[in-house]
Amino acid sequence: MSIVVVGSIGYDTVETTHGGVTDALGGSASFFALAARFFAPVSIVAAVGTDFRAEDWQLFRERSIDVRGMVQLDGPTFRWHGRYHEDMNIRDTVSLALNVFEGFKPDLLPDQKRADYVFLSNISPELQAHVLAQVASPRVVVADTMNHWIVNDRKELMRLLLKVNILTLNDEEARLLSGESNLVRAGRAILKMGPATVLVKRGEYGVLKFGQDSMFAVPAWPLEEVVDPTGAGDTFAGALMGWIARIGRLNESILRTGIVYGSVLASFAVEQFSVARLAALTWEDVEERYRAFIEMTDSHHSRWMSP
Repeated sequence: MSIVVVGSIGYDTVETTHGGVTDALGGSASFFALAARFFAPVSIVAAVGTDFRAEDWQLFRERSIDVRGMVQLDGPTFRWHGRYHEDMNIRDTVSLALNVFEGFKPDLLPDQKRADYVFLSNISPELQAHVLAQVASPRVVVADTMNHWIVNDRKELMRLLLKVNILTLNDEEARLLSGESNLVRAGRAILKMGPATVLVKRGEYGVLKFGQDSMFAVPAWPLEEVVDPTGAGDTFAGALMGWIARIGRLNESILRTGIVYGSVLASFAVEQFSVARLAALTWEDVEERYRAFIEMTDSHHSRWMSP
């Protein structure tokens, strides 16, 4: 089953305590697609400029990512410059230039309009709604958001949430959207806004999943060193949606497995700058860490059961 993702593709300049990169491939759609492609076909909807590099087109195509919905427009590609603190949960945006992405309102291709699975990445609720309105009958719609839209475009965001199956956001955003300081109360309050499932990403502390009659929590994969956390959330969403699309249906068990796969892929993404680790990743790498993750979290795993 195919997935359509609408989001940014751009070039990131990133500074962390481990060094930095300049004009490295980034953007929400890039991280999402490079994770989702392990599980299901994925088609990108995005705008890039005339400066978008040939090797980056090739990177997507070599990994069977559909780039027909990537429109190349006159002007420079989206740029973001971020600087992380020693506590990598905190970062400063040094500069942001939307460039050709500003005002981008795509017309989906005929087959994209028939997509079963749609991911609306962290872009304006107006653009998210514009894309979603073109999809005939999606089976699962997942959306992401951020503080800026919660504060400055709340009315549009609230309308969108009525059409979303799963909402992903971080703990700070969950508190801001709900007005609740406690994350359990926050998750339950957001459920009342429309989504059937709310996934609260907590960085190194893992993910909290809230449903109408269930709650699920998984830790993050423990890493000795996080090099660059940029794109971890989009990577998580890509693997989650990829797994759901691969199975072709959605229930509690499938969703929980998807959350674990999302956590696994995100743990790889942060090991190197930009998309470098995701680009080099193999399915064998993914499965090995997935099995190790299950062993780490399952108190009744067969390896530890008494004979």
